[in-house]
Amino acid sequence: MSQKDDFFIIRAEEDGVNVIGLTRGTNTRFHHSEKLDKGEVMIAQFTEHTSAVKVRGKATIQTGHGEIRTED
Repeated sequence: MSQKDDFFIIRAEEDGVNVIGLTRGTNTRFHHSEKLDKGEVMIAQFTEHTSAVKVRGKATIQTGHGEIRTED
């Protein structure tokens, strides 16, 4: 499985968690954003257009490499 096929899960621990997708290429830009409320879960993956994801707010992120929680 290539890295772009890996799924990751973001679970909001508070209302208003922002999930922002960043583009690939020489100029990194925001290309998509979602807002999650407490308890909502988003299942996502990296694609040919998405090279990074920024999470703003209190959330738990699970990947095939482990789990991480954002700080307060």
